[in-house]
Amino acid sequence: MKTIKRCAWCGTDPDYMHYHDSEWGVPVSDDRTLFEFLILEGAQAGLSWITILRRRDGYRKAFADFDAQKVARFSRAKIESLMTNDKIIRNRLKIESTVGNAKAFLKVQDEFGSFSDYQWQFVDGKPIQNRWRSMKELPAETPISKAFSKDLMKRGFNFVGPTIVYAHMQAVGMVNDHIVECYRHAQVKALAAHF
Repeated sequence: MKTIKRCAWCGTDPDYMHYHDSEWGVPVSDDRTLFEFLILEGAQAGLSWITILRRRDGYRKAFADFDAQKVARFSRAKIESLMTNDKIIRNRLKIESTVGNAKAFLKVQDEFGSFSDYQWQFVDGKPIQNRWRSMKELPAETPISKAFSKDLMKRGFNFVGPTIVYAHMQAVGMVNDHIVECYRHAQVKALAAHF
């Protein structure tokens, strides 16, 4: 029986493998999903992605299923209650920045019509198809993630440094960073062709 070749970062953890096989690198244009990934990537800062992935349902419940309009209206009392929620990372700066980021997100939607239109302009509307041979080749940030990060910060977003933004770009398919030998590389490339 032939073994399926995957990117090494997902290892053999079932949650990681499922995420790798079904979501990572798939181009996303849905604003709610883009907001979710932006917040989750920021929540990951200083932690492992698996820590956040295992709390994803908790985040969805805590943050109104990532409805930016609802999150933008969270009160001080709501923020305080989230500080006692053990289903998310109880970091005050990260929780407060989620509310602030929701407000900034809504402003971008107003200006561009959708966050998707704003975000995808950084790659001219088409996913970048990389052809990495090993995980060692993957960058932590790129000139595009730096420009995207700088623009987000200018618009009032927090927890959006160039490394966090590059992880976001990988997650939502702005770049195909599956290694060439990974079975998902060709599949994600095919999806991008119809994006």
